[in-house]
Amino acid sequence: MKSKNKMVITDWALEDRPREKMMLKGIRSLSNAELIAILIGSGNKKETAVELSQRILNHIGNSLNRLGKVSVADLTGQFDGIGAAKAISIIAALELGRRRKSEDVAMRRKITCSRDVYDLMYASMIDLPQEEFWIVLLNVSNTVLDTIRVSQGGTASTLVDIKLVLKPAVLQQASSIMLCHNHPSNNIIPSQADCELTAKIVSAASFLDIRVLDHLIICENGYYSFADEGRL
Repeated sequence: MKSKNKMVITDWALEDRPREKMMLKGIRSLSNAELIAILIGSGNKKETAVELSQRILNHIGNSLNRLGKVSVADLTGQFDGIGAAKAISIIAALELGRRRKSEDVAMRRKITCSRDVYDLMYASMIDLPQEEFWIVLLNVSNTVLDTIRVSQGGTASTLVDIKLVLKPAVLQQASSIMLCHNHPSNNIIPSQADCELTAKIVSAASFLDIRVLDHLIICENGYYSFADEGRL
C-alpha cells in the first residue's frame, strides 16, 4: 500500500491557512493551535505547523496557563521541529499576554477589596517556579503607588526581611500596604510561618503609622486573604 504523504500548509485551501485565515476572518477565528502555528512558522517532516502545535497543546491538557510554565528545554526536548528559536517565540508571546493583562489591571489602580489585589498581582506571580514576596504600596485613598518584589526564595519558602518590607513604604510615604506571596504548590492555606511573619510586619508597621490592610497568598486557582478571614 502506498504511504500517504504529509500535506503541508501551502497545500491547504487558502481559507484554512492560519495567516490567510486571519486576514480573511480576523484573529479571533483562529484556534489556539493555529495561533501557535503562526509563531513557529513550520512543522517537521511528519506534521504541519498546526498539527505540531496541536500536539504540544494536547501534551499539556490544552491549557495555555500550563503552556506558560514550560521552559525552552521542555519544548525543544520533547517535540521534533521545535528548536530554541521557536520555543523562545512561544514563550515570549505568552509573556506578552501576561504583561498585557497586568497592564489592563494596572489601569484600574484603586484598591477596594482583596480581589482587586489578586487581579493586580496575578500576572506577575502566578507562573513563578519559586516563592516570591511582594508588597503593594497605597496612598490615603487606596490608590496604588507601586508594587515591589521584596524577596525571592525556593519552591517552598522565601526569607523576608521586615526592614526591606517597610523601607519602600516609608520612602514613598505610603499610608498602607498589602502583602502578597505565592505558593508554587497552589496550596492556598497559610503556614504557621506565614502567620507569624504577618503578625511581625503588622506590629512593626504600626510603629510607623503604616497600616497593613491584607496579606494575600496567591495561587493559580484562587487566593487566601488574611483580612477576609479575619486574621489581621
